Amino acid sequence: MIDREQLLRRAVTISLFSWRRANDDDDLDDSDRQGWWGDSVPTVAGDQIGSRLWLLRRRSLVPDTFKDAKDYADEALAWLVADGIVAAVTVSVERYGINGMRMRVLMTEASGEALELAFEDTWSLINAV
Repeated sequence: MIDREQLLRRAVTISLFSWRRANDDDDLDDSDRQGWWGDSVPTVAGDQIGSRLWLLRRRSLVPDTFKDAKDYADEALAWLVADGIVAAVTVSVERYGINGMRMRVLMTEASGEALELAFEDTWSLINAV
C-alpha cells in the first residue's frame, strides 16, 4: 500500500516534471507550446497539470533563470494548497555545482508535520539529459 509520503512525492514529481502548456505570452523558440492534451478538457475550468520549467531549457544559469524556476515551481505546486492537500508549500532553488540547479520543496501539513523533497539535479531533468 502506498503511504501519504509516497503519494506526495509522486504528486510533486508529476507536477514539476510534466510539461504544462505555455502561456500565450511565453517566449518560445518555435510553435510547440507543449502541455498535456487532457488540459484542453479539464474537469475544473482552467485546471492544468505540470510546470513550465521546460521553458528554461535553452537558458543559461543566471539569477533570472533561478527566479523563474522558483516561480514556475510555485505555480505548478499551488494546487496542493488550493485543494487542501497540505497547508503550505515552500520552494527554494539554488545553484548546484558549476552547471547545475538544485530545487527543494518543503510541504507543511495542517498538523505542522513537514516533508522536504530535494531534486539535486533539476537542471538535467529540465534538459532531459
